[in-house]
Order: sequence, then structure tokens, then C-alpha cells
Amino acid sequence: MGSERVVVTGLGFVTPMGNDIETVWSNLVAGRSGVGPLTRFDASAYPTRIAAEVRDFTAEEYMDRKTARHASRYCRYALAATRQALDHAALDPSGLDPDAVGVLLSSAVGGMEEIERGQTTLLARGPRWISPFTTPMMIADMAAGMIAIHFRAGGPNFAVVSACASSAHGIGEAAEIIRRGQAAAMIAGGAEAAITPLTMAAFCQIQAVSQRNDDPTGACQPFNLGRDGFVMGEGAVVLILEAAEHAAMRGARALAEIVGYGATADMHHFTAPEPEGRGAARSMQQALARSGLAPSDVGYINAHGTSTKLGDIAETKAIRTVFGAHAGRLAVSSTKSMSGHMLGAAGAFEAAATVLALDRGVLPPTINLDDRDPECDLDYVPNQARPVRVDLALSNSFGFGGHNACLAIRRADAA
Repeated sequence: MGSERVVVTGLGFVTPMGNDIETVWSNLVAGRSGVGPLTRFDASAYPTRIAAEVRDFTAEEYMDRKTARHASRYCRYALAATRQALDHAALDPSGLDPDAVGVLLSSAVGGMEEIERGQTTLLARGPRWISPFTTPMMIADMAAGMIAIHFRAGGPNFAVVSACASSAHGIGEAAEIIRRGQAAAMIAGGAEAAITPLTMAAFCQIQAVSQRNDDPTGACQPFNLGRDGFVMGEGAVVLILEAAEHAAMRGARALAEIVGYGATADMHHFTAPEPEGRGAARSMQQALARSGLAPSDVGYINAHGTSTKLGDIAETKAIRTVFGAHAGRLAVSSTKSMSGHMLGAAGAFEAAATVLALDRGVLPPTINLDDRDPECDLDYVPNQARPVRVDLALSNSFGFGGHNACLAIRRADAA
């Protein structure tokens, strides 16, 4: 790692938990679920008919009508979250050297809605009726490109695709770009809009999503004995990362510091986690090693915690491997119990939630945890937020294909 310290100076949210910082935070600490009946399409024939959808979002509040019309939904979410994050950080890339600010905006799926619409048109009307905007609307790197265009950020610009670990990897890689001196600041995060007929059908077919249709807010149950899968979510979350010296020079307030990043592979299976969590454990160990801090310094882990049978157990075992006896003293919670699983945006949402937890001294709960799985034997902050001052936290993100990412995040005044 380079010597440059990297701090978080801004956050932006378009999520099932709300579309601004304070709404998201109040819902997190209150333990309110963002899950409800699925409304994006007619899901009456599906075994799963619930989702965590973005609500009350008007793209034209953040961009002109032409952009809103031609951008895919995941790009609209990304542009809006970026606008919020830049305003929160009081950072205007257009006033800086073009190379000073880069963008690393990740997505697992990209414009799936546009792909499905294009295929339907192709089959019904033929190739001449395909919109010329289909290509730019469907590719997974377009959100990063559009952000650079709209906010005049000319530094390193790309997307990371690693399934549900995409935006956690993206934040880690963005921090590395700053550390090696390639940018003074990075717009980093994730965006997803994959609540679509094909995507939902695919996840239903592998029995990954909850079928608790009569109890949407209680459907996502990480670490609970009766859990039956995750709930599909959507949205965008953006973090502004800056070199600490750059942030200090312009008088920006640091919310937290990214002090470590780990990235590993399970080498096991394309959907199932390695049963003992060995790959996940190595990612946590890497993040800690690169931070220069000890396992005993960690007070909180925002878990990947998807509410799947195998995943929650494997992550619990991984935490036990890394922390030993200290694991019993850790607070661990899954904010997916409230937000649903935002796929490529999940890591960014959870990193941002961790930043807020450190900054505001309150740990968000794991809701719907009333009958803990005996194989999940940690302190998961059940059902009630917990006021605790924590100096160092980890945020875990794991994805299909065996991708593992871990971010070590320190409270801003704990250095």
C-alpha cells in the first residue's frame, strides 16, 4: 500500500431505505425494512413476489429530462447518488485538474432492464426496431462514464464486476488509486436495477430468494434458523474518497478513513460459498494486515449476511477463524435484513452504513432475528440498534463465483 491516507468525505443514497442520508440513517437505526410487494412487473406467476424497491425517486430532480430519458435506470440512480455525495462533500470536480478526480462505479448486472426490453422488441418486430440507445444503456461501465461526463471527472474511470462484491471491490480499488497518487479523489460506489422478470426468474430457479410473500418486512432473516433466502434490492450508493491531505487542504470533514482492503477467491463453486469460509477469512485477514491493526482492534463487522442457509454459516465460521476468542466480543450485523440485497450496489450501501455507524456511534441492528441458528453463534445486534463507540470496523462483501472483498474502516478521529 502507498503512504497516502484515504478518507470518506461524502455519501449519496438512492435505496429502498430512502433517497437521502438522514432518511436512510433514521430507518437503519429504527430497524425499518425497505421490503414490500414487488411492483416493477406482474409477478403473480413467480414463487417470489416481494422485493426491496426504490420508491419516491424522480430522476429530473438530479438531471435534465433528456438525460433521464436516455439513461438506463441503474445509471439514473448512479447519477443521483453521485450528485448527493458531491454536494455532501462540497466537492466540484469541474473546478479541479481533469486528472484529479476519477470514478469507479460498479454494477453486477448493468442495464438488465434494457437488455430484456431489447430482446422483446427484437423477437416481436425485428432488428431494425432496436433502439440505438440499447448499447450504451445496457453495459455495466456506462454509469461510470456518465458520471465522468456530467460532473467533469477525468481521472481513472471504470467499473468492477464481481457479482455481489462489485462495489466493495470498487471502493477498495478506488482507495488504492488514491494511495498510489493517481488521483486526489475518487467517486466510488455501486448501482443496480435488476428487479426485472428475467433476473427474478433466474434467482427463483436457484432458490436463492425468500418466498415469504405474506410477510415482506419479515422476509429477510440473516442468521435466523428459519431463513429461506435473500430479498432482491436495487438502488445506488456513492462514496467520495479523498486523499486525507487533499480533504484537509480544502477544509472538508472526514467521516471515516479506509485503512485496509482485502480481495480473495474461494476457488470452490460458482454459487455456493466455501463451507468453512476460508476465502472470506483470508479477505478479512488481508484487510487487517494492510491496515496495520490487530483483530482485537475491531469492534464491529457489517456482515455480508444475505439470509441464505449456507452463506450465513460460512461467514460466521470465517469470522471465528480470523478473530478467535475475540469473535465473541464483536458486534456483527446485517443491514441486508432491512435493505434487501442490492447485488452490485450492496457493498457500497454496507460500507456507507458502516461509515455512518462509526461517525454517529450507533450500530444498526439485524432485524427479524428471533430464533438464531445454532450454527450462527455470534452477537448479531438482534432487532435493536446499539449505541456503541467503535474505532475500527470491517465491511464484508462476497459474490457468486467465489469473489470476496473486505474493507477496514476506521472512525475519523481514531487515528
